[in-house]
Order: sequence, then C-alpha cells, then structure tokens
Amino acid sequence: MSLRRTPGLVGAVALALALTGCGSSDGASDDAGKGRTRVFTADNGKITIPEKPKRVVATGYAVPALIEAEAPLVGISSWKRGEPMMSQRDLATYKKLPKVAGELATETNYEAIAEAEPDLIVIGVPAPVLGDIDVKRLESIAPVLAIGPTVPNMWRKQSHQQADAAGALTRFDAVKKAYEDKAAALTAKYKAVLPQLKAGHVGSYGEAAKGTFQREFGGSWGTNIAEDVGVSYYGQVKKKGPGSQAVSEYPSLEELPTSLRDADIITYSVKADGSVPESVKYVMDSKLWKNLPAVKAGKTFPLRYTEAATYGQAVRTLDAIDTSLAPLLNR
Repeated sequence: MSLRRTPGLVGAVALALALTGCGSSDGASDDAGKGRTRVFTADNGKITIPEKPKRVVATGYAVPALIEAEAPLVGISSWKRGEPMMSQRDLATYKKLPKVAGELATETNYEAIAEAEPDLIVIGVPAPVLGDIDVKRLESIAPVLAIGPTVPNMWRKQSHQQADAAGALTRFDAVKKAYEDKAAALTAKYKAVLPQLKAGHVGSYGEAAKGTFQREFGGSWGTNIAEDVGVSYYGQVKKKGPGSQAVSEYPSLEELPTSLRDADIITYSVKADGSVPESVKYVMDSKLWKNLPAVKAGKTFPLRYTEAATYGQAVRTLDAIDTSLAPLLNR
C-alpha cells in the first residue's frame, strides 16, 4: 500500500491529522482470556490491543518499520518502492512473508488476512487513503490500528508507534541509537562547514510535462535526514497545505532563479542507484539551473535514499549524505 508523492496525489492524500499514538497498558485481561491488553491511541481512535501481540499483519509504511523492528509478522502488503533501501536481511524477510495486500489500499485481500489469523493489524497509510479499506471488515478479524504518515519527517514518531504497538521496541531502540550515534558523528565531522551555509533542495516529484520542479524545505523527504547532520535549508512554502504540502511546493521552472539564487549549496534527490530522475534532469538541463550561483560554484550534491522512513534505512541515507558532501571538507 504505497503513497506516491506526486503533486496531484500529495494534494489528495496529505493529512490533516497528526499522529497522537502512544500505547499505555491498562493491566486488564481481554474477555476471551487470550492475554493482557492495553489501550493504544492511533489515527483511528483508542483501540484495545494485545499487550504482547504474537501474530501481526502490517501494511503500507508499517511494513518496513515492523520488519526492521523484528515484529512477529505473519502477513504484509507489497512495498516494492522500499526494497532498494532495505538491508539484505530485511529484504529477505520481506520476500519471505506472505503478501496479504498489494501496493494500493484497494488491493487488500481480506480473505488472506483472515487466513493469517493475526491478533493485531497495523495499517500504515494516510487517513484519506484509509477510506479505500473496509476497516470494519478487518476489525472482525483482529484489532486494527491506523498509524499513517503526516508530514515527511514524522516517520520517526510513526515508526516508533508502529513498533510499540507490535511489542517490538527492543530492536527498534537499538537501531534508533545506531542512527543517532552516526548522525552525531557526522554533525561533528561537518561542524566547521555546514552551519554557515544556506541550502536548497530539488526533489524528484516535479513534473516536466507541466513545467514544474519540486522545491523541498526543511522537514521534507529530501531534507529531513540531512538536517540531522547540520544542513540548514532556508525558506518555507509560500502557501502551506496539509501533509507534505507544508514542506514542499511545485513552482514553474521559470521561478527557479528566484527560488534558489540565495542557496550556497543545493542538494537534489537521485534514485537508489545514483541515477538522476527525469524530473530532476529536466531542471538540471535548463540554462536557469546552470546560471544559479551554487551551480556555477560547483556546490551541488546528489542525495540517495531520501525516502527513508525507518532508522535503519536512514543510516544508509546518512552514509550517502556523507559521501556526497565530503568535497565540502576539502574546500
């Protein structure tokens, strides 16, 4: 169940809801005598769930988060877009697990979910997309928690909630610490150069056919992990909307000089293999791009794995950021 952040879909699925999750045990036992329960606050309200789930189904953004946290998964949705960011171990787990849903919310296989006999279902899609799922039908199978994305940099809180719900915080906390330690080391490494630089970012979801590019500001997919090592992205969205629209916008290419002329450095999103997406190539092929001060100064830097939504994936993003920004230390 994927959320592709094209401009049109961003507007359609961006969330107005903020994640409020945090489970708390009420120390009660469920009526069926199957074990202790607790009340967990998610996007869809306060839900009574097993204190220690033993069979979990995950969809959408919950898939990579719960695989990484080593949750007791018995079924997942397809999540092809995240495969390039998974570790070999996580990818092997992903391929082995039964697929009970496709890439889209409309491709939910209710019979397959029932056959998996879950005691918890974690749906990791945005609230508007939740309407494409028969939640009542799922609730007849097992407790359902909707824990989906809001603004991009909320993946930290979102993945914590998902791991907490699945009783998998031990592994989650270890991976989180590894990420934070690495981010702190890179912050120290670049502290002499990054703090005084104003950065801009070109994302991969502009549309050449419409003559637009994606400018991402702080807190967006292309910027939020780089911010953890000291990159400072200036400016803000002119007219903020819900979800991703609060941290990125889609100006016409003619606005490129106005948008990025004050940037000391410019980062831009590339694919996992390092190749430049067509939407970004469209920008970089223009004379307007080539005349930007940062471009003339040779201070443009590609960033891989910008769509990381788990701490383990984000470690790979940090490595990619370090590799890309390394020339700054030699100037």
